Amino acid sequence: MESSVAAENDSNPPEDDVKERCWDQREALPGEPRCVVCGRYGEYICDETDDDICSLECKGILLSRLGESWQPTARPCPVKLPITDECYYVRDNGKSEVNPLTTDQTELLRRKLDILVKGDTTPPPILSFASCKLPQKLLENIEVAGYEMPTPVQMQAIPAALARQSLLVSAETGSGKTGSFLIPIVSQCAKFNEEHFRNQQQPLAMVLTPTRELCIQVEDQAKVLGKGLPFKTALVVGGDAMAGQLHRIQQGVSLIVGTPGRLIDLLTKHEIELDTISILVLDEVDCMLQRGFREQVMQIFTALSQPQVLMYSATIPKDVEKMASSMAKKVTVISVGKPNKPNQSVKQLAIWVDSKRKKQKLFDILMSKQHYKPPVIVFVDSRLGADLLSEAITVSTGLKALSIHGEKSMKDRREVVRSFLVGEIPVIVATGVLSRGIDLLTVKQVIVFDMPNSIKEYVHQVGRASRMGEEGTSIVFVNEENKKLFPQLVEALKTSGAAIPRELANSRYSVGSFSAGRGQKKRKLGF
Repeated sequence: MESSVAAENDSNPPEDDVKERCWDQREALPGEPRCVVCGRYGEYICDETDDDICSLECKGILLSRLGESWQPTARPCPVKLPITDECYYVRDNGKSEVNPLTTDQTELLRRKLDILVKGDTTPPPILSFASCKLPQKLLENIEVAGYEMPTPVQMQAIPAALARQSLLVSAETGSGKTGSFLIPIVSQCAKFNEEHFRNQQQPLAMVLTPTRELCIQVEDQAKVLGKGLPFKTALVVGGDAMAGQLHRIQQGVSLIVGTPGRLIDLLTKHEIELDTISILVLDEVDCMLQRGFREQVMQIFTALSQPQVLMYSATIPKDVEKMASSMAKKVTVISVGKPNKPNQSVKQLAIWVDSKRKKQKLFDILMSKQHYKPPVIVFVDSRLGADLLSEAITVSTGLKALSIHGEKSMKDRREVVRSFLVGEIPVIVATGVLSRGIDLLTVKQVIVFDMPNSIKEYVHQVGRASRMGEEGTSIVFVNEENKKLFPQLVEALKTSGAAIPRELANSRYSVGSFSAGRGQKKRKLGF
């Protein structure tokens, strides 16, 4: 059991100082780690589970609980990949033997899955996780996490990342991008720590994301994948005490997950060794590099020693591709699906409605048995608007609705997301904080109340209605105030096969992207 607090004059306190009983431990202060058993100050980290604990007594209780809940059971048979084409074969004979793909099979598979690759000597896609020579424990954790077989982006990105290639990856929202970089990270870190046994882990990988919520999600998934392996994580985000985050890193971790601003703040005030980091992940890279994070990201990148760079997003403009090339000498570009297009699993519906009538139209939808499909996220363009609209929904429809935005504390935001995920509230009203990468698996419907300022943000918001290929619906309110986006919106709707509102089709601002012909699909007013 490791101490999670270094003594001022002695970094290795004597073993006699370890608290025997939980009542010997003090209560936790705000921002400090808490014991997972009793809630007191989590001064120590359990070696076996990587959980915060306060004493030897609570460690024994924790391990006994795990022993009771994790009784040895026969492992289920590996899930077989459905054979949909005679060219591909996956055998499950206890050894997970996989026939290597020929060049022709690789090209055919990529065409079928809409995978485009730019780069030399890129490994072929994998058809099962077992074919990657991952640690056995990681394979078991992947199964526990619910991955039956790799998604298209995982099929191509995982082998390329394991081959130590720098990547720029574009794929539909909800396609499994997070798993496609975490699985290689956990695998490489675990193997390194096993081969170079040390008393304390060193940071080997870093993941940067634009929001605290996305950081929390990524770290949570990393913990699931790294369970039982020599792999520890640290979360570095605003809203939590910096002392506790610094402490976690000093105790020894393999992966640091954080936002650029908080990480730079930490690096500026404290000496943290980053020379050992060999993998840098930029999640939602278009947001990271195109907005206010560009300089912060480059400042962090220059502090590292030429790491392998993995960049992921649903949209990748040309200038981002150029920026990626400046961060790595050779970058393999992987595109899965149609970049900058909404997820094809989402059924889109555009409704022309004046700004003054949008609120009533929203209430009508939420009270309609035909059109209301909970759980629902409603996207608005302001924090005040989110608060006011959520209250109005509750009062006018009787549905429980809460808001989530950047001005709410991290504790409040976590509680809102938790309530939404467990079904306590059916409607969330959110600003763009939820549009990027938050893995809300239960979402069935997205309503874009306020059209965002860019079609890329619209793509992200619509993508929340479909995760991992599950079908969902999205409704977008549109009027003359959104005229700058008319051509791109019409193109996005046409691509998905959605009907075009008559007012949008006939608008002079849509000229060039739409021609109203007699064969054009019509739609009724309202819905």
